[in-house]
Amino acid sequence: MNKGPQTEQRKKDHILINLKKEVNSALTNGLEKYQFLHCALPELDLADVDTASTFFNKPFSFPILISSMTGGTREAEKINRNLAVIAQSFKLGMGVGSQRAGLENDVSMQTFKVRQYAPDILLFANLGAVQLNFSYTIEHCKRLVDAIEADALILHLNPLQEALMENGDTNFSGLLDKIEGVCRELPVPVVVKEVGWGITDKVAKQLVNAGVQAIDVAGAGGTSWSEVEKHRTSQVYMKETAGAFKDWGIPTAECIVQVRKALTSIPLIASGGLRNGVDIAKCIALGANLGGMARQFLASAADSEDSLNSTTLAITRQFRIAMFGVGAKNLDELRINKIFRVE
Repeated sequence: MNKGPQTEQRKKDHILINLKKEVNSALTNGLEKYQFLHCALPELDLADVDTASTFFNKPFSFPILISSMTGGTREAEKINRNLAVIAQSFKLGMGVGSQRAGLENDVSMQTFKVRQYAPDILLFANLGAVQLNFSYTIEHCKRLVDAIEADALILHLNPLQEALMENGDTNFSGLLDKIEGVCRELPVPVVVKEVGWGITDKVAKQLVNAGVQAIDVAGAGGTSWSEVEKHRTSQVYMKETAGAFKDWGIPTAECIVQVRKALTSIPLIASGGLRNGVDIAKCIALGANLGGMARQFLASAADSEDSLNSTTLAITRQFRIAMFGVGAKNLDELRINKIFRVE
């Protein structure tokens, strides 16, 4: 666990590349294949549309998660603070970025500590699942949760990213048993998410059978971490290798439909290329419980609190109007025959 400076530099690179470079997947999120059934006579007052929900017994004003992004650097600390303030203000959920840097450096852990700004929200701690194969234990997972007073732990799966990273951690063998051990011993729920290439129904079933209490499909259609790693490396052959995977992954919409059909009651988070409140509404209509967004919030959070507030106002209003537009007075109604496939 002596990669502190290397890990911190990687986090700096990730923020800069996501803000400055074109890193979108060549795939779409698949939501364009679904259309809402417009209701010309909603028999509703827009003000009476109820967007509230709960997840892990925490109340949400809107079913929106500010997805795991960053931490470990001074710039990341500012971003996380701004995100936490807005999550508290709008009663949304929030995940911090991978806290591995915090385990390697106590000073870095401070950049993830946002509970003072968001005392009431659902807050997720975060660690790359593969680190369980590289000397990280249940005790490390507990430290991550305790350090930021998190309500749950996200273990993220990123095999392709690690394979495309110089000196990446690519030993994913036997990882399911390690995840099961964490689920068994950790006193808070464990969520597993991908980082942008999707989770199939088969993998979701394996994870749930191991004790995972929620799935974030994190499908393709948004940020491609193969493109991010392409920009990070200076090696020509590594750039060429990463470039071949720009259209890799399972579109988010397909992941939602697959996983919800296979697991009818598991709490399900949909992320991966969601760009506005209408996209989030489509995900809820398809069976997700929360819609997660990262990049839309990142640019605004790095800019200013006012910019972030404006972005969040737009996203939440789009979501409310989408519900109004299909005549759904609450989220349960949004899930009943409000959407159809156009292909």
